[in-house]
Amino acid sequence: MNESSPQPTPAINDWLTRATAELAAAGIPSARLDAELILSHTLRVSRTALHAHPETPLTERQEDIANARLALRRDRVPVAYIIGHKEFYGRRFIVTSATLVPRPESESLIELLEKVIPRNQSLLRSEPLRLVDVGTGSGILGITAKLLHPDELDVTLIDNSRHALAIAKKNAAQLKADCHTLQSDLLASYPFTADIILANLPYVDVEWERSPETDHEPAEALFAGQGGLSLIYELLIQSRTHLRAGGHMILEADPEQHEKIIAEAKKSQLIHVETDGYGVLLEKIA
Repeated sequence: MNESSPQPTPAINDWLTRATAELAAAGIPSARLDAELILSHTLRVSRTALHAHPETPLTERQEDIANARLALRRDRVPVAYIIGHKEFYGRRFIVTSATLVPRPESESLIELLEKVIPRNQSLLRSEPLRLVDVGTGSGILGITAKLLHPDELDVTLIDNSRHALAIAKKNAAQLKADCHTLQSDLLASYPFTADIILANLPYVDVEWERSPETDHEPAEALFAGQGGLSLIYELLIQSRTHLRAGGHMILEADPEQHEKIIAEAKKSQLIHVETDGYGVLLEKIA
């Protein structure tokens, strides 16, 4: 009796073709890109290498690992959680399920920050400006700010989750960004007066329509009451004692929320300076 021959493992291109079809059938618009990211991470090669050697066969172990990761993506687990990292502003950040997945929309906060720093050059003197990244998560905003302005800024990464802060610390160390960390409910435990407040706080209303991927992200980092604005309103109130006159606050929120935020900010002596995408720039006038 002849033993059946083992099934051959697929070549790179064959696996990608099947994986792309499965992800597309699951309703994932970035099916091909996601398949390539999963396989390049599994093989520990670049996506360019996949394109250059499409006929290279996978080993059985490589196929098993890639298939397991593909199954997670079919279940709408974000790619960043599967491969453990995400690019933001040209740098790679460690990402885990303890933090939100960095989104391109957050880059608008960095663009607004770049407009604020030159305005404050005359205030620097011998001391750097104090910047706090409130609700830092994986640390993308504060760390990016520090790397862009290593001498101009003294950066503190703040989050109420010790698990998120642990990831932020790893990212700061990996990217060689000299940042402080503080576990705090917003600015409640911050002992100084800040010059700049950066904040990507939860601003999603639980009633909003959203992608299935968000089911895998930490709910406490996504959702807030009062139509998604409760924590932003609380931070605006805290700025009365934690932001110096002439200082700036840069917030991320859905563009449809901006008008309400600007109106509420006036109660804390904050005026609207500029809006860029999802970012809102406010200045404290007193």
